[in-house]
Amino acid sequence: SVDCSFSRGVCDWEQDADDDFDWNPADRDRGDGYYMAVPAFVGHKKDMGRLKLLLTDLKPKSSYCLIFSYRLAGERVGKLRVFLANKKPAPVWEQSKGKDEKWRTGKIQIFQGAETTNSVTFESERGKGKTGEIGVDNVTLISGLCPED
Repeated sequence: SVDCSFSRGVCDWEQDADDDFDWNPADRDRGDGYYMAVPAFVGHKKDMGRLKLLLTDLKPKSSYCLIFSYRLAGERVGKLRVFLANKKPAPVWEQSKGKDEKWRTGKIQIFQGAETTNSVTFESERGKGKTGEIGVDNVTLISGLCPED
């Protein structure tokens, strides 16, 4: 398993240079490190911010599970999507409104063919809201199938 969290992770994260805004570090409530966030008021409606996780050394013809914490807090805050490189341009995961402002867990099964996935992109799309934020934290990659809840 690989810890790609932002406070002490060993993974390579990069901001997309061609998007509309950057993700920024935000302090965790408990004070132990930080997560990456996009406040609701950044940018204009439909603007995008992309944070890319570069994956190296994934074995071909094997499966991995990407597990992460996410939060969509605030009215009409926007959308959070996840894309895998080497796949169709459609997102493999998407969430628009949280039932509440709690952190939730997202899981994405990654099946490697002959071509390996070399990056995962977290994309935030700005909504109409003026308050709240979209946050991502505790990104972990484990080999094998995603665990059942």
